Amino acid sequence: MFQPSQHDVRRFFCEVWRKHREGGVLTPMEAVAAPWVAEHPEYHGELSDVEAALAADYKVEDGRVNPFLHLSMHLSISEQVSIDQPRGIKQAFELLAAKLGSAHEAQHEVMECLGEMIWASQRTGLPPDGQAYLECVRRRATAR
Repeated sequence: MFQPSQHDVRRFFCEVWRKHREGGVLTPMEAVAAPWVAEHPEYHGELSDVEAALAADYKVEDGRVNPFLHLSMHLSISEQVSIDQPRGIKQAFELLAAKLGSAHEAQHEVMECLGEMIWASQRTGLPPDGQAYLECVRRRATAR
């Protein structure tokens, strides 16, 4: 399994932003990430300075959003939907996106469910519960 370091992830997104701005050729993974980076102009300044990005500390207590975590979650959800893993996530995501009228807003809703699943796994020491994650997304897609 591919396990990039924190610096690898930060360099990746900074490079995606640089190539996107300059009209450079993107790798397939960069091509998936670039639209998400473009849709978050609030992160562009941080993505423009690799050295500052590598040194940045994003503490919850400081109220700073970690742009690299946020963009990584967009990328993860995009991959999950594209391969329908966990099985049913594609349909649940599409229903949620249709309900909200925005794939971007649907991704942010799915992020909440993904974060809950990861938090529960870390808290209990059990493997991530893909079924609970999927049910969370389905509830959001079908709630009135």
